Amino acid sequence: MTARPLVLQTEQLDEAAHAWLAERCEIIRCPSDDPAFASHLPRADALLIRTYTTVNESLLARAPRLKAVARAGVGLDNVDLPACAARTITVVSTPGANTRAVVELVTAFMLDDLRPRPTVPRALNPSDWSTLRKNAIAPTQLCDLALGILGLGRVGSGLARVAAAMNMRTVYHDLLDIPESNRSGAAPLPFESVLREADILSIHVDGRASNKHLINAHALSLCKPTALIINTSRGFVLDPAALAAFLRASPSARAVLDVHDPEPFGPDYPLLNLPNCRLTPHIGAATATAHANMSWVVKDLWRVLSGEKPQHPATP
Repeated sequence: MTARPLVLQTEQLDEAAHAWLAERCEIIRCPSDDPAFASHLPRADALLIRTYTTVNESLLARAPRLKAVARAGVGLDNVDLPACAARTITVVSTPGANTRAVVELVTAFMLDDLRPRPTVPRALNPSDWSTLRKNAIAPTQLCDLALGILGLGRVGSGLARVAAAMNMRTVYHDLLDIPESNRSGAAPLPFESVLREADILSIHVDGRASNKHLINAHALSLCKPTALIINTSRGFVLDPAALAAFLRASPSARAVLDVHDPEPFGPDYPLLNLPNCRLTPHIGAATATAHANMSWVVKDLWRVLSGEKPQHPATP
């Protein structure tokens, strides 16, 4: 009887997807920071990972049987693709799996910032009722503002569709020439022009090395002193010290950051305890639907282990 392939699963997946793969493979659940991980790695035919497992030269050198790495998610910043390709290890992921979830989160961030929504805590007299209503008056509406999008990929273009429905004026910058049919009315502009024009700046760039500290002190100096800056892409694209200085100097500016460098950050993180900065713990894909969509990377993983062509192979 042929032994079943051994898959080393390092992070939590949807149980239905796990059960589907368990019918076909032997699966060992073991976080990459568990001391037992090193003992399982030499026998692993595949790795099944999410966000906090780094696949690099050091790991690959200890995994001689490895044929596949499956990333239940979108970005592959934590996987050394050239190193995997050099060892003929196929890397698969789930592009688009969490797009709607991230678009919804960014939309919620924008509305949270702009629209106070007080609840009525108890029966109120007419005067208190009136005061509560007056305090809830928002200074502006989304349709009064310009949205700047950096990166008009899956999430960026989804956000542009939301903005169009809200009658916002939207501008964007992308390294690619985006067809007009995919822009939802968003106007292409140079990078610095987007920074200058945006009342709300939402960042959706990829993990290429050149994007490190894309939003630095110079970039922030071009932003409006009343800008709302939202980052749900990668933590390292934004210089936290520069952003902290900008927010201190511009008390009417705000930032909402769902991604950080590192994660989790320590007590010396420059953006902690700033009144105009909201930090969330990387929850862009935190919906049951998105988790299920990402977890079904197991089907592509099984295709690789079965000698078939995967649907979503990554390229170096």
